Amino acid sequence: MREIVQKVIKTQALELVEKHRAAGDELVIVTATNDFVTRPIADAFGVPELIAVELERDAQGEPTGKISGTPSFKDGKVERVAQWLASRGLAWRDVETTFYTDSLNDLALLEKANFPVATNPDPRLRALAEARGWRILELF
Repeated sequence: MREIVQKVIKTQALELVEKHRAAGDELVIVTATNDFVTRPIADAFGVPELIAVELERDAQGEPTGKISGTPSFKDGKVERVAQWLASRGLAWRDVETTFYTDSLNDLALLEKANFPVATNPDPRLRALAEARGWRILELF
């Protein structure tokens, strides 16, 4: 984390998170990466809520290499966010969501969000965002 990730966290990204925090938005990171990799990153951004791929653990607490539950990938991201909302007595219709991504793999969650944002998109995501009138953000 200190040697690689913290060195590449951009001020613009931190400022964007702070803008949402100042607006009173609840912050959640939703990622297809394992939780043990992304928890320190979420902590660096001050985001307590993390929806990430969770791994099964054996009796000694060691990862088995198998995924536990629904992986937060593609449609699984929508399902995992719905589960997270339900754990708070909420549903999609009860909240306004902004979702930032640079990946077309996140199309299901982009389509579910009230405010989808293509962030530093690759050419395919950029073309889709332009066609659908979604915000495009060049963060860095």
